[in-house]
Amino acid sequence: MNRETERLYFASDYMEGAHPAIMQKLLETNLEKTVGYGLDAYSESARAKIREACQAPEAMVHFLVGGTQTNATVIDALLKSYQGVISARTGHVSVHEAGAIEFGGHKVLTIEEKEGKVTAEGVKQCLMEYWKDDNHEHMVMPGMVYLSQPTEYGTIYSLDELEDISSVCRENGVYLYVDGARLAYALAAPGNDVTLPDLARYCDAFYIGGTKCGALFGEAVVFPNPKTVPHFFTIVKQHGALLAKGRIAGIQFDTLFTDGLYDKIGENAIRMADQVRAALRAKGYEQGIENPTNQVFLIVENDRQAQLARQVELAFMERVDAQHVMMRIATSWATSQADIDRLIALL
Repeated sequence: MNRETERLYFASDYMEGAHPAIMQKLLETNLEKTVGYGLDAYSESARAKIREACQAPEAMVHFLVGGTQTNATVIDALLKSYQGVISARTGHVSVHEAGAIEFGGHKVLTIEEKEGKVTAEGVKQCLMEYWKDDNHEHMVMPGMVYLSQPTEYGTIYSLDELEDISSVCRENGVYLYVDGARLAYALAAPGNDVTLPDLARYCDAFYIGGTKCGALFGEAVVFPNPKTVPHFFTIVKQHGALLAKGRIAGIQFDTLFTDGLYDKIGENAIRMADQVRAALRAKGYEQGIENPTNQVFLIVENDRQAQLARQVELAFMERVDAQHVMMRIATSWATSQADIDRLIALL
């Protein structure tokens, strides 16, 4: 196919395969025989590197396949049968996981947000409303707060915001869990002041995204306190989430956490997204929620969206009104300058 006429793909940040360093390591180790279920030396090495990066020497680290599987497994492991999880109205577990959390027996308790982010005050209000209700014994008890860093709209929580939400959670005896599907892009974002050690300090559980951040697949779940869920390995098995060839995930994260690759891998996506944002401003497009990470939102008329769809795949986010939709352009660690130039010319 002629490269100049090939369809462009900017719908998500998991369209490519894996970083070349990961592919090389997988090839080098392809015919090795190792024990299964993540008990191999490569997985142990990855765990040690993640603990060091998080400054959490006692942390328990497990490798799962994908984001929805990880969210469903972790939330089910942390919550009691009668508890639910507080989430932004636009949170991934609420909108884009096909009811996976509810399928596991836990209600998603949505609260209002601004540009994808909830506030400590909003979380506190939700908890207070439950306990002040005379009928709360008939209701779903909030047992956890779910955040994502970055959010569905590419916005990021500041360290002060994370600390405030964590304080509310600890004061009220509920868990704080952070979905890090796109964490590499948050870490690389200008102005970000939340580090991996901060997540380990203020969260009860979080995961480091691989699928959207340079791996073929995989997410690294971190419990800073290993006593939080003592038998998580067994719970992972119950959820059908335990990889027999666990070393495949371990090798990928061992590579991502060698020579600071995970810290660097999001930088390309940010540079590419910034070029698109600048082009949209220059060309007079109306943008949706602006953010410092790798997701760019543009508002276009229905006819214009149909025209763009013939040449570039974008992600539909929401309908703004009868005549306009908000679409998403997602760049990644692998986005090329050539594709960005073609996209800008098309716009």
